[in-house]
Amino acid sequence: MISRETIDRVFETARVEEVIGEFVQLKKAGSNFKGLSPFSEERTPSFMVSPVKGIWKDFSTGKGGNVVSFLMEQEHYSYPEAIRYLAKKYNIEIDEIEQTDEQKQHADERESMFLVSEYARDYFHKNLLEDPQGKAIGLSYFIERGYTEETIKKFQLGYSLNEWEAFTSEAINKGYNLKYLESTGLTIVKQDSQNPNNTKQFDRFKGRVMFPIHSMSGRVLGFGGRILTNDKKAAKYLNSPDSDIYHKSNVLYGIHYAKQTIAREDNCYLVEGYTDTITLHQCGIENVVSSSGTALTENQIRLINRLTKNITILFDGDAAGIRASIRGIDLILEQGMNVRVLMFPDGDDPDSYAKKVSQEELKHYLENNSQDFINFKVSLLMEEAKNDPVKKAGLIRDIVISISKIPDRIQREVYIQECSRIMDISENVLFNELAQIDNKAQREASKSSARTPSNYNSGNRPDPNEPPMDVLYPEMLQLQKTPLSEKFNELQKYEREIIKILLLYGNNEVDFVDFVEEGEVDGRDFHALKKEHFQNLVSKEIYLNLQDDEVEFTDETFKQIYYDVINQLNQNKNISVDVLVNHINPKISSLVTNILMDDEKHVLSNWERKDIAVKSKESDLSKMVLDAIYNLRRVLIEEKISSLISNVTEDSEREQILETVVNYIGLKQRLFERLNRVV
Repeated sequence: MISRETIDRVFETARVEEVIGEFVQLKKAGSNFKGLSPFSEERTPSFMVSPVKGIWKDFSTGKGGNVVSFLMEQEHYSYPEAIRYLAKKYNIEIDEIEQTDEQKQHADERESMFLVSEYARDYFHKNLLEDPQGKAIGLSYFIERGYTEETIKKFQLGYSLNEWEAFTSEAINKGYNLKYLESTGLTIVKQDSQNPNNTKQFDRFKGRVMFPIHSMSGRVLGFGGRILTNDKKAAKYLNSPDSDIYHKSNVLYGIHYAKQTIAREDNCYLVEGYTDTITLHQCGIENVVSSSGTALTENQIRLINRLTKNITILFDGDAAGIRASIRGIDLILEQGMNVRVLMFPDGDDPDSYAKKVSQEELKHYLENNSQDFINFKVSLLMEEAKNDPVKKAGLIRDIVISISKIPDRIQREVYIQECSRIMDISENVLFNELAQIDNKAQREASKSSARTPSNYNSGNRPDPNEPPMDVLYPEMLQLQKTPLSEKFNELQKYEREIIKILLLYGNNEVDFVDFVEEGEVDGRDFHALKKEHFQNLVSKEIYLNLQDDEVEFTDETFKQIYYDVINQLNQNKNISVDVLVNHINPKISSLVTNILMDDEKHVLSNWERKDIAVKSKESDLSKMVLDAIYNLRRVLIEEKISSLISNVTEDSEREQILETVVNYIGLKQRLFERLNRVV
């Protein structure tokens, strides 16, 4: 593990404009640099780099962060990989944290497995290009498939000689340990049946063409091998077994070569096999990966989700493959991603179709013939269900089940409308079916903590002779009508505002005004408010107010930033923004950067030279702080009122809850007075 001291040295040494300048053409713009976004197609520069603050922001995509986060976005490195890249660039020696003997051994073994895998890749590739057997069998096979020399070298394709232990013997002679040859699955070790004290070793991929499988950063994890003979007893394709470095369900073939194009095109083509991936890549469709012949998994989808929200599945055409991919559609939808499906004509697969047409025709077909999953399922299954009402009902239910997997409610509604149109069925029926599926899922997920049903659902209806709450208090009607997501977004809005104030002005000392109750006026139960002036640090004032109200941030990133700031204040009595900019958590680093760069973007011109006085933000800082705190309180009160109203289950509770609600409304009115707003 890289030490904290090394990480700090990297951040101190690395110049953000210098590193980013290797990937983006930057031009000076005042104290900052500007350039075209590397993450989107744009003509007007919106990518900004601030050398002073050591941060960057892409205003076209909303991405931002420090020098490490840029490498993680651009090159899709992990955090340690980005640190190692910068350490190498600036000749910084990497110190490793002292590890236990067990940790050291595990890390050494993993590294040994990587080294063995990289040796195997080079060995197989050399066989393909130089060995007479490799050239005659393996190379001729790839050339026959239409692969160019450039493609063969790019994907590091190879050939394992058709001999029982050619690779194993050569690797051992080169000093590689049999233990790691076995643990990576390159060599099979068996006990000699004739002599139990001895072992025999065999090359797992004997007589196969080889496809190295890379991680996103480009390290060799394992191999796929295709047999070229007609041996019916042997599997056509053979993959490395799962190991410490290779987990088939966590890997996508071709992701290393496709990652940048996927991010740039904002779409990922998903195919079934190695050859489909390579052929499409060679034809100019570089944003393509495959699941290596296995059923799509959640971890593989998350891997794509790091790069794009959009997946287009290219089906092979055989019935088994289509059925497996249909199951994968629901998994993709469950991850909140957008999925489209494309079928090739006349039973072609991506590989065969790409060889029949020109590159332009292929690109045109891919761009114009994909369907959303509803149209695909209907076109696939409707023929057999057309004259059978039961099968048609089953198809509709199957589509609704798929829609229920989508977390976004707006998308759900759009798909329900589309399904209603295509299947000629009422939207209400589909929404009812969707509600039943959701309710069933909720019951199964949390049987012990089922939600308390509302009055109308439970049958505990309020007394018809009593006026409803929204008549007594019209404000409640508006609260009930406001979608929960809107309230939540509003809450996050003010949480972000407080974090922004802390980061930009937390160390400023400001004059504040507080309102203190003086007592009754004219014998009425009314408390007058007296102004009190005092000075305090912005950070301390925010802390004291939130502590008094026992407010906790709902957003996890905001919460962690806030606690980090408080810890800094307890230790140093000042906030160091650099600590947060260079935070090990990329979410924190990115959010802090966005806040700082958004403030940097909006800079007023020098109006003073034109004798125009411009009021600075700092002059209204006291009001800014208090407004953010009061608005946060207001939203929390509104949520509390809504919660109380929705949880009335019995008539006996009604009066008590009404009284509580009235008190909360009174508090809200006080807040509006302080905000100079009308209720």
